[in-house]
Order: sequence, then structure tokens, then C-alpha cells
Amino acid sequence: MNNSVGNTARLIGAGLRALLVLTVICGVIYPLAVTGIAQALFNDKANGSEIKDSSGQVVGSSLIGQTYNLPKQNPDDPEEAAKPDLKWFQPRPSNGLGTNSVNTQYSLILSGATNRSADNGAVEGKCTKDAEEGTLCAQVVAAKEAVIADNSTAGYTVNPEDVPADAVTSSGSGLDPNISPAYAELQVHRVAEQNKLDVKQVEKLVADHTTGRTLGFMGEPRVNVLELNTALKALTKS
Repeated sequence: MNNSVGNTARLIGAGLRALLVLTVICGVIYPLAVTGIAQALFNDKANGSEIKDSSGQVVGSSLIGQTYNLPKQNPDDPEEAAKPDLKWFQPRPSNGLGTNSVNTQYSLILSGATNRSADNGAVEGKCTKDAEEGTLCAQVVAAKEAVIADNSTAGYTVNPEDVPADAVTSSGSGLDPNISPAYAELQVHRVAEQNKLDVKQVEKLVADHTTGRTLGFMGEPRVNVLELNTALKALTKS
């Protein structure tokens, strides 16, 4: 009987010691080591890839898109559509989840896509103005018309065939922080006019903030909208 109690006590003691050791190693030493290495070698990424303006204030993350809209006339009206503030470069559409009451404009509560096929609402295989309301084709047609209207200026007219796909479709997450160089360049004349800047200045701004393919072959060239608009703000103040 005494041997049985003794063995049980030893087993319990060994289990508690193992629990204590593993708690210290896995719950204290390992997290501190990983955090220390991340802060030392990847400080920017470990802290959320923050973007700061010229004053050093954090304005967002390079990983999450933001919208640049004018204030609503009636903030309490969920039906009122937000209008883009045309003095800023605009990101991809953020309505990947369609109309909902939670994730309306780049909110982090929800993320996702419509899961609709590319020909959803197509008429004879093409997206036209005859597409049924609420379909993907109808959204794309409406978005394309808005892009053309918003970005055409007195001395520059946007050709429909020049509107890139990312200007009229949301990304798979609905939170994409990047746009294509083609979409950024399409917005140059409008941004220059709205901010009373020379077109060449804005073109250089886009070129300076265009990132090539990762390792030279992965992905596509891209422009981070938040970084670009942060630089634009600094340029307009200079």
C-alpha cells in the first residue's frame, strides 16, 4: 500500500515538474526569444509594417488598404454611398463582400470575396449595361463608368480600354493595399489637377513608389496606395 502511494506521489511530482519546466520553456523563454529575434532582425514587420508620415505619426499599415472618401452628408444613413475624395489616389474597390452592415469600407471585422464567376450577369458572354442589377458584371460596368468620369480632366480623357481590372474589381480579401502601376498612372492627371501640381511631379511620385516583382519574378509590379498618398500629402505641403 505504501509503495503504491509512494509511486503515485512520485508520478504526480514528475508530472508537475515537467509541467513547470515546459511552461517556462514554451510559455516564457521561447516567446521572449522569438519576440527578441523578430524585433532585432525584422523590426518593421514585427510591429505591423507601420507607415509614418513626415511628422513621424503612424498613419496605417502597408498591409491593409484604406479608403479616401468625402464625409457623408448624413453619416447615419446606411444607404448613402460614399463618394471618393478626388484629390487622393484611390485604391481598389472594397466591396468584395457585397452590401453588408458590418464590412462596408476596408473594415477588419470581415474579409472575403464575392465568389461570383467572372461571367456573373454577362449578356452573350460580355459585361454590358444590360447586365442584371446586383450582378458582378453590373458592378464592373458601373465602376468603369465612374473611373472614366472621375479621372477625365479638361486636358485628359480616359479611354475605356485603358481602365485596368483592379480599378473595377475588389481583391480576394477586399483589403488589398496595392494597385497596379497602370491604375496609378491613370489617376495622375486628376490628382495633379485637384492638388494644383504639375503632372510630371505626380508621375515621378508614382514612379518612385512603384515596387517591382518580388525577387524579380514573383507577383506583379504594384503601388502601395497609402505610401503614395502619404508622399503626396508631404509634396502638397512642401
